[in-house]
Amino acid sequence: MSHNGIDIDQYILLILYPSIAFFIIGFITKKKNIKKSITYIIQSIICFIFSSTYYIFVPHGGAQGLSLILGLFGILLLILVRKEKIKPEEEKDENKQRNSSSSSSNSG
Repeated sequence: MSHNGIDIDQYILLILYPSIAFFIIGFITKKKNIKKSITYIIQSIICFIFSSTYYIFVPHGGAQGLSLILGLFGILLLILVRKEKIKPEEEKDENKQRNSSSSSSNSG
């Protein structure tokens, strides 16, 4: 069996690093009440950084598939940013509905 330059435990770590960074950014931006579009931009930048780093620095193409997935996920996040810029009122409408439903349940 040929060896692609990394072991399975190293590959799992390569999967965990961007996941941890991705969720930490999501957690911090949610606590600071930062807009979703900014969160998505930061997360897509993280995906592109990890993707290019894995493609360049992992030997023998050991993480090319993971690099491709991270790059595609970064593109998907940029599409979500564009959608959020075009229709930001959906988030505001959801917040209004939540506030009105919670206030009506508190008064009853």
